[in-house]
Amino acid sequence: MPQTESSVAGATPAVIARPALDPASQNLVRIAASCVIAAGVVATLYLARPVLLPIALATLMAFVLAPMVGVLHRWGFGRGPAVILTVVSAAAIFAMLAMFIGTQLSHLAPDVPRYQGNLLAKIESVKSSAARSSLVKSATGVFARFDSAIDGNASMPPASVPGTFGTGAPTRPVPVEIRTPDPGPLEILQHVADPLLAPLGRAALVVIFVIFILLQKEDLRDRFISLAGARDLQRTTSAIDEGAQRLSRYLLLQMTVNACFGLFITAGLWLIGIPSPALWGLIAGIARFVPYVGLPAASVFPLTLALAVDPGWTRVVLTAGLMFGSEAVTGQAIEPWLYGRQMGLSSIAVVLCAVFWTWIWGPVGLFLSTPLTMCMAIIGRNVEHLKFLDILLGDRAALLPEEAFYLSMIKGRTDEEAARAELVLKDSQLGDYLDAVAIRGLALAHQDESRDALDAAGAEKIHAGVRLLLDEIADLGTTEIESNEPDLGNASLRIDSFASGMVPVLCVAGRGELDSAAATLLGSVLRRRGISSQVIPADMTSSARIGGLDHAQTRVVCLSYLSPANHKTVRYLARRIRRQLPDARIVAGFWNESQDDTAYLDALETTSCDGVVTTLGDAAAQIAAMLNATGKTEMPAVRPQAHEMHETAQ
Repeated sequence: MPQTESSVAGATPAVIARPALDPASQNLVRIAASCVIAAGVVATLYLARPVLLPIALATLMAFVLAPMVGVLHRWGFGRGPAVILTVVSAAAIFAMLAMFIGTQLSHLAPDVPRYQGNLLAKIESVKSSAARSSLVKSATGVFARFDSAIDGNASMPPASVPGTFGTGAPTRPVPVEIRTPDPGPLEILQHVADPLLAPLGRAALVVIFVIFILLQKEDLRDRFISLAGARDLQRTTSAIDEGAQRLSRYLLLQMTVNACFGLFITAGLWLIGIPSPALWGLIAGIARFVPYVGLPAASVFPLTLALAVDPGWTRVVLTAGLMFGSEAVTGQAIEPWLYGRQMGLSSIAVVLCAVFWTWIWGPVGLFLSTPLTMCMAIIGRNVEHLKFLDILLGDRAALLPEEAFYLSMIKGRTDEEAARAELVLKDSQLGDYLDAVAIRGLALAHQDESRDALDAAGAEKIHAGVRLLLDEIADLGTTEIESNEPDLGNASLRIDSFASGMVPVLCVAGRGELDSAAATLLGSVLRRRGISSQVIPADMTSSARIGGLDHAQTRVVCLSYLSPANHKTVRYLARRIRRQLPDARIVAGFWNESQDDTAYLDALETTSCDGVVTTLGDAAAQIAAMLNATGKTEMPAVRPQAHEMHETAQ
């Protein structure tokens, strides 16, 4: 009986190869996995809030108290005594504030009945004014008619009314009275103690966490570094230190601003004549820690008192103007100027995260939303796999300058890029901007073209956009020519010689439209330096058409490549041009390549060119040196140096 392959002794079982997923399916799997992970994180935050809330509050308090612990430690206190003294001092401050609020409320309570008459008079005044209003009368009549119509349709015949037994006479309901026994002492104690024990227990848990976090701060930091950043200790340590420093400074500044705000409200309410102004100023300062809803909620009490103590409406208007006007000035002018870019958060991210944390953790989440969002943004800025957090929450530009350039060109929005370029060129040179932004944007387009994500029409559109952009920013930027730059000497080599048909420099595109766009950028830099040039498309230098290239006065030819297929293709093109223009010097520009000594020498030898450059600034300097030389043997070999973009490009 023939044996199957799997029944042969010693045979190795066949391994079934799974088909590889295509890139689209892989992306879909990654997105689905990310959604599942995000849902799990949100569910954990919601379900574990009884444990996570005290930890989050304790961590926030530890950031506030850490500077005081450091000061005491520098004064000679040990770590333990400094922590205990700081925590006890903070608890004493909270206790004094609570006692002050209770004392002020107890003093205010006996005076409340005296203000009842003013409140009733204002209510009657509002009712009488509404009764005399024709608009209110019309609206009241409409609602009354709707109410009567609904009641008429809802009436039922007597025979169908519940409680009748076909006789048409309703039966009288039997009164029922439920009596509960008087609560005993233990029940009364339980009803009083339950609402108090839960907050006291959470407060005690927060205090314990604060003490342990302050005592073990360095150890906790080292453990987090070992857990999250063992492969990049320096970067993880910098992220933690930056986050701790920024959060502590933000919280201290916020405490200072809120304290000053409370003092200002106290003084204003005292001048207006509101009872217990210090109480309402303190509550307003504390309420500002809760964004968006804290101050409106705190304003209810002084506004109610203003209604009660004043027979008229003057104090009400002054109190409302004081509370909300002060908040508008503080929130929209003082805090942005004081904090600056310290928070590192976008405005929409602050609002959305406030909604998210309130949904997850309630009012305490609203209180913690800004610090938590700031920590998430700092982590995203320093952890590569969580970079999306910095993009979503941070205040940095969502796109790099070169990415914004690429999108502006492909969408035809050259005016937007011109506006960004104008800001950059206030303090920098045109060549630096083109090297750092435009060339890199063209390199991104070249990558899309290489993987067939950009068609020929798109490349032509980008080239046209580059020409239009150069026209719009032609008169911007600082002076390009430096004092140590070679003097061209011969006026016939300058820009005015182009009208007479003499072009000393040819900028030859290596292959397609994107290389032509890069050559156009080089021509703009050369014109800024006073050098006449002409851009030649790639098809003009083909074997069939190069015979028509007749530029007897051309002295330098620069080959423009964003990324050549290989250096041999550049050598073949250089040979064709050299046969046609034997007296011209040839420079190869590889704009999308980093340049070091080894790569420079290899490219110089492989391409058989007279020079190799990687930036527009180096190309312009080398071309100027070649034009300045009186003969081929005297032309110096200029080693290109990399140019750095000015900080304002960001």
